Amino acid sequence: MRIDYPPAIQRLVAQLKALPGLGPRSAERLMLWLLQMRDERITALSNTLLDARERIVACADCGFFIESDSTCQLCHDPRRQQRQLCVVEQAADVLRMERSGAFQGLYHVLGGRLSPLDNVTPEDLRMEALVNRVRDLHTEEVILALGSDVEGEATASYIADLLRPAGIAITRLAQGMPAGGGLDHVDELTLYQALHGRRKMG
Repeated sequence: MRIDYPPAIQRLVAQLKALPGLGPRSAERLMLWLLQMRDERITALSNTLLDARERIVACADCGFFIESDSTCQLCHDPRRQQRQLCVVEQAADVLRMERSGAFQGLYHVLGGRLSPLDNVTPEDLRMEALVNRVRDLHTEEVILALGSDVEGEATASYIADLLRPAGIAITRLAQGMPAGGGLDHVDELTLYQALHGRRKMG
């Protein structure tokens, strides 16, 4: 007879395995670590997670994370270049750009990228909000800091076509970006060089 963990532990491992980047062994190690924690630490962890889930929202303008009762530091910083807009796929990409120190403008988080196979269409992304912000901010340049894989290239081309009538500069990250990769696989120096070497689209 094969012995396995009790059902409650199996359910915990299944939930942990569903998290990105955790395989079966990593999930099992994390489960063992969690079960050995003191009750007060487990309570603190769960309370913090629930608090973050309730308080953290996306900024209505740029899409980056903010607390529900505060204003967005990025959008309301007068030192930032108000007529330069960097378009990224996910909110976490904003921090990657910020850590490079190369960009001092505003951001726009799409919330994903076009992917017909996954039924992600322009209506599922913050495309209309992007067009509105470009108009309202009198944007002079839109930098597309999107992945260089097929979906990223398709999204960049779609946005370039969408914004071309506005007559503004539309640029794309250049040298140093690995083929087929996104910002989550790029170090700060490479990102800095890619931003400064950006190329004009169309």
